[in-house]
Amino acid sequence: MKRQNAIVATLAAALASCSGQDPDPSQYGANPALPQQQESLVPRMEIADPAPWGKQQPLVPSGYAITAIANGLAIPRQTLVLPNGDILIAEGRGGNAPKLRPKDIIAGRIKAQGTTPVQGGNRLTLLRDADGDGRYELKSVFATGLNAPYGLALVGRHLYVANQDALVQFDYHDGQARAVGAPVKVTDLPSAINHHWTKSLAASADGRLLYVGIGSNSNITERGMTAEVDRAMVWEVDPATGAHRPYATGLRNPTALAVQPGSGRLWAVVNERDELGPNLVPDYLTSVRDGGFYGWPYSYWGQHVDPRVRPPDPDKVAAAIRPDYSLGSHVAALGVAFSVPAMGARFADGVFVGEHGSWNRSDPVGYKVVFVPFRNGRPAGPPVDVVTGFRGKDGRTRGRPVGVSVDPRGALIVADDLSNTVWRMTPVR
Repeated sequence: MKRQNAIVATLAAALASCSGQDPDPSQYGANPALPQQQESLVPRMEIADPAPWGKQQPLVPSGYAITAIANGLAIPRQTLVLPNGDILIAEGRGGNAPKLRPKDIIAGRIKAQGTTPVQGGNRLTLLRDADGDGRYELKSVFATGLNAPYGLALVGRHLYVANQDALVQFDYHDGQARAVGAPVKVTDLPSAINHHWTKSLAASADGRLLYVGIGSNSNITERGMTAEVDRAMVWEVDPATGAHRPYATGLRNPTALAVQPGSGRLWAVVNERDELGPNLVPDYLTSVRDGGFYGWPYSYWGQHVDPRVRPPDPDKVAAAIRPDYSLGSHVAALGVAFSVPAMGARFADGVFVGEHGSWNRSDPVGYKVVFVPFRNGRPAGPPVDVVTGFRGKDGRTRGRPVGVSVDPRGALIVADDLSNTVWRMTPVR
């Protein structure tokens, strides 16, 4: 223990010396600026400094209003707007990966200071606004006994939940306020080690298939390739049988999935690798092609080789697909949802993205919800800040966005897992 503490103290001193300003190149869109790689003993770190909201609240654009519709939650992650307007919230904290290196120990301790001390609920909570006035007077537990639930999808009368270890199903009927009976397992999901534990979820446009995002078991294969079997990919699952196959691979951590209305195309936000510098590697938004390979671990943003991976694989690098749209390095995108015209002309066509916020930059980025405008079914133009103020000018952090959902009646739902709040942004009518 004394030796471990000495190592931690040494690394803490090294972290303290990693001050200064991070250059901020243009990293948005299809052709982001990619600087030279920077490897160091430890990455620069600037962790969220939690503070209560008090009388403050997030900031939204002119012509919009935001309210807290639920608080006192147990780590809200993703939300789902049900057909009758009810909102389901997945609450939990997962992961069980042991630390491999001394710097992982100190980084883990420091990063933990920027998260909520609340224990994960391992449950689904339901919110109901029965009279449509924007105030959700019912807050009840829909289901308990889950294992770090994250992704949610409703197909007909089946509610699917992606726990950290299994995809499960509940029967559901419109207006139901509590699950009846235990969930039925559809299929096991990779859960050994579980470095990236979140399992994102979306249903195909016709409801026949489900897509599950599964993150890698390391930053860049530190645990060996055996630990990465069935990792860093999106599974396609037949919910009727539990049969599954890799739909797309090389996606380091596909933290949220969404199916585009009209085209039925699958999209994802992906958290890329760390420890190559403050401006590498950009997290991204991309359409996900059946059979596509997106680079991890061998390369990033197409054919940019990561020299840390041994042995290299030139054939894999040559096959790597460039993502559609860079969101910027280390913003930690954890939510994605397509908008609807009811959100107003400024946000009628595109996606909202929840950015949890960086930990490995001297100048923090993320900590907000942005809107990526689309034109002709593709991203077009720079992102627009939509919900901000989670990290204040005083350096204090009052919230951290995770999942985002769009109510087709005209509301953006944002889960905040630091203040354990769900926010609702609407046009002022």
